[in-house]
Amino acid sequence: VQLQASGGGSVQPGGSLGLSCTASGRIIDIGIWNWYRQAPGKQRELVASIDSRERTTYEESVKSRFSISRDGAAKRSSLEMNDLKSEDTAVYYCNADVYWGWGLAEAKESNFWGQGTQVTVSS
Repeated sequence: VQLQASGGGSVQPGGSLGLSCTASGRIIDIGIWNWYRQAPGKQRELVASIDSRERTTYEESVKSRFSISRDGAAKRSSLEMNDLKSEDTAVYYCNADVYWGWGLAEAKESNFWGQGTQVTVSS
């Protein structure tokens, strides 16, 4: 199982960016999707989560600006980021609890990470 993140880049303050993360491999189902970020010199922090019922949670500083979604058929999660601020600059990582294996009888649950993608907000 692999998680492949895409998107990110550089934007001016107030701008918008979108991130996507697609899972591939012997996937039976995906539970919770998470997006984390890590700014230089800081610990990795949880930014947003969406569970299998599409219930969402957000870190306080991104509420009303970020929106997390998921597409079960495409095995993908997206993070839409609006009104970006300089403090949003970080490497962003996707993360998911994945049920995987050849079939339900031998399904395993593991947590996987995507590679980081840089988001830079600067004038």
